[in-house]
Amino acid sequence: MEDSSYSKAKKAAVGIGKLLGDHKGGNVLVMDLSGLNAWTDFFVIATVTSSTHMQGLHKHIKEHAASEDLTILRRQRKTPSDEEWSLIDLGNIVVHLMTNKARLFYELERLWSDAQIVWRAEP
Repeated sequence: MEDSSYSKAKKAAVGIGKLLGDHKGGNVLVMDLSGLNAWTDFFVIATVTSSTHMQGLHKHIKEHAASEDLTILRRQRKTPSDEEWSLIDLGNIVVHLMTNKARLFYELERLWSDAQIVWRAEP
């Protein structure tokens, strides 16, 4: 049986994934990393089309987090001028908003290939 905090985190991660898909995030998926590291349970990854799209999705995540009583611990771009990849840390959930170029270069799905994909947006 899944523990309660894990179940809540999984539900929240899938909720964020669905939110991103509803707002045109591309190839959205939720990966379960809980058995692979000690610092987070889930990655939510979505492809963005521009820095404006990235900012809009961040705004939706911020509003969703507030309504679901989730705390954003930090938001950072991978480098200060980076328009390619933004990371949003919610503790047991880490959201990656990436351009297609960054997603192809960093290949997080391949890097964390042992993680189970628990939800994927319909193409």
